[in-house]
Amino acid sequence: MITTKILLYKSKKKADDTFPIVLRITYDRKPKYIFLAYIKEKDWNFKTLRVKNSHPQNQSINNLIINKLALAENLILESRRKNEHIDIKQIIRKIKLDRVGQQTFYELTETHLKELKQLKKYASYRNYVRSFNSFKKFNKNEDLYFEQITLALLKKLEIYLVAKNLGQDSLYNMFSFIRVMYNKAIRLNEVEQKHYPFGRGKFTLKTPNAEKIGLNIEEIKDLEELELPEDSSLNHTRNAFLFSFYLAGIRFSDVLTMRWDAIRDGRLYYAMRKNQKLDSLELPIKVIAILEKYELYKEDNKGLIFPFLRKCDFDNDEAIHRALHNHNTYVNKNLKKIAKLAKIEKKLTFHIARHSFGNISGSKIPVQMLQKLYRHSDIATTVRYQSNFDHTLTDKALNDVLNF
Repeated sequence: MITTKILLYKSKKKADDTFPIVLRITYDRKPKYIFLAYIKEKDWNFKTLRVKNSHPQNQSINNLIINKLALAENLILESRRKNEHIDIKQIIRKIKLDRVGQQTFYELTETHLKELKQLKKYASYRNYVRSFNSFKKFNKNEDLYFEQITLALLKKLEIYLVAKNLGQDSLYNMFSFIRVMYNKAIRLNEVEQKHYPFGRGKFTLKTPNAEKIGLNIEEIKDLEELELPEDSSLNHTRNAFLFSFYLAGIRFSDVLTMRWDAIRDGRLYYAMRKNQKLDSLELPIKVIAILEKYELYKEDNKGLIFPFLRKCDFDNDEAIHRALHNHNTYVNKNLKKIAKLAKIEKKLTFHIARHSFGNISGSKIPVQMLQKLYRHSDIATTVRYQSNFDHTLTDKALNDVLNF
């Protein structure tokens, strides 16, 4: 049961002898109070529950009382009409801010998360859920409207996250998530553009600038020559890593879901899971050598080249995404062991296969060809990416200056 009542809250007397007028909402016998105004006891009519004419602002305060009480009762009736669970905290927030119909940050985010699931964008869904839960913890699970997400709040959030020792990637993901939701709120007319807290002179996102280090030729050879038990998970991991490297750094999800029907006439035909781009590459001799090791196990691996996901339900997209996420951790743990066995001191993860191709290719391949091999949409992306590995010009310039 839920009830509403206006009263003068005599337990909260201020130093100037005034008491608060409150709207009390009682739900399951637990009262919640919304403070409306402060007056002296002599100005309060305990029968009508209104401010007496003796108070100079009696009309405006009484209008406030009437409006807040009506709003509370309308919100309660609306929840009952929709047969929804009564969220007392949400009702109180809306009464305080007096914004019926306007979506809060939490409400719009929850709707957006449902849409991501329906669109099968599980990676974005997982990242946003992580950021959303972290934000709720920071804000003590208190919802807020978008114009309350100010520069000051974002700075406070940044200090909170840094104190938690979160890395640059996590920080970027958090503020990118908030920015996405804010832009959506503007498109839906839930908040005005003038309140936007991001951009020049406001809060700016700091893009993580992680160091990209790939293996060199000698280290790749060390991996190739490392002796591992034929049917071990370490051997399958090493082969999958090299398969990716030999094909210009094919992404982890594409390697693990790669099927034999993608191999035709000495070429690889596949669509990238990330953006569904179609691609075709001639199979290098070293790739063919890896494929020959797995050809006998086509049926055992249910048509997959590598055995990692053979138990996965490929009719369930969410199950595939979950399996890839779990195996990414598993494979990277294997690569850490492999690096130790091969006496490679660099950090080794599956994504390093892509960095290694960039490192070894250096300036040997024209950037237009690298763009095709990397499957980048924009050549500028390729130039930025390859600048992490090709230091030919800067090295020459430095030596030219010092050659005296």
